[in-house]
Amino acid sequence: MNENIVAERPTFVTHLECSITGERYAADQLHGLSRAGRPLLVRYDLEAVKAALPREILAARETDLWRWRELLPVRRTENVVSLGEIETPLVPISRSGGARVLVKDEGRLPTGSFKARGLVMAVVMAKELGVSRIAMPTNGNAGAALAAYASRVGIETIVLCPEDTPEVNVREIAMQGAQVWRVNGLIDDCGAIVGKGAAEGHWFDFSTLKEPYRIEGKKTMGLELAAQLGWRLPKAIFYPTGGGTGLIGMWKAFEELEKLGWIGAERPRMYAVQAAGCAPIVRAFEAGEEHADRWEDAHTVAAGIRVPRAIGDFLILRAVRESGGKALAVGDPAILKAVDDCARKDGLLLCPEGGATLAAYRQALVDGEVQEDEDVVLFNCATGLKYPMPEATRTLDRHAAIDLNSL
Repeated sequence: MNENIVAERPTFVTHLECSITGERYAADQLHGLSRAGRPLLVRYDLEAVKAALPREILAARETDLWRWRELLPVRRTENVVSLGEIETPLVPISRSGGARVLVKDEGRLPTGSFKARGLVMAVVMAKELGVSRIAMPTNGNAGAALAAYASRVGIETIVLCPEDTPEVNVREIAMQGAQVWRVNGLIDDCGAIVGKGAAEGHWFDFSTLKEPYRIEGKKTMGLELAAQLGWRLPKAIFYPTGGGTGLIGMWKAFEELEKLGWIGAERPRMYAVQAAGCAPIVRAFEAGEEHADRWEDAHTVAAGIRVPRAIGDFLILRAVRESGGKALAVGDPAILKAVDDCARKDGLLLCPEGGATLAAYRQALVDGEVQEDEDVVLFNCATGLKYPMPEATRTLDRHAAIDLNSL
């Protein structure tokens, strides 16, 4: 086991805070949403962190998720569980993207997606706070990450997914020990069933942002990014946005890093990328609204961002607006073309949601939102190996004459 995990280090959580009213809640107690029905945010004594964690000490540690322990909520080291949450690489895609475009490839994480970041933290905290049964809705990858980590610590898990969830995800969830059920509806329909069961005491609701700790795991994307770029940030970040936990988490990470004195006040423009067939955040952004109405008849090849309603909508919109960014929608043809181009030209197999960020970046270039000489980071949220690919049907008969020039 990694030294970063087993070494005893102090933690610095002070309290939890309602994201809309600022009302304080005690740490070290099990919480769902705030009394206002909004997500809770974990707060830290950042002055104490600053005194206890010189940047030189952090730099000497292994570059995994747990190197950030002082900025994470786990109190007791023995509760930490890991499947090997590495620091994910920044991969240039100069031919399909541009000379200044990097992809943070989250598909290298356990269970093949960035959901591992949020779910490892949420499961560790569930273990620490005595949860024994969890339920969650998923479009696929989150359920797989939950199943893996919950099985590892012995927490019973029920996962509900839309009936058209990719088969590989459904089987992965089941194989890793969760009870998985297909539902004839979308992810928020699944979430309604989970919420009803939680209200009746059958399980703890692990839906996106309905517990406080997934954000803390996801914020490590922002912490890592700053460290990888030498404590500066890119000019723009394109992030595939369904529930938006990672975008919210990164925005929180940047604020915490500034308070530690590790970065300055400058922020990237945050671009929340959605599919044209399910774009509630884009619609709310363009209308100047603080909350996003449910998107009816949601459909897209990028299942991971097919989220008709996000409980953290106002936090996503707040980060986008404060950063000077935008919410952008791209169509399925542009998504699929971006996936194909990146694979063929740069050898990097994006998932459809990652393809959406490349498609959005390309459109933003055309629209003058970004410039070719600006440093940009796109997030590929999962390995493309989990998704359907075009058939490759050409064959050779080794017994027949073969025209090698035609190959």
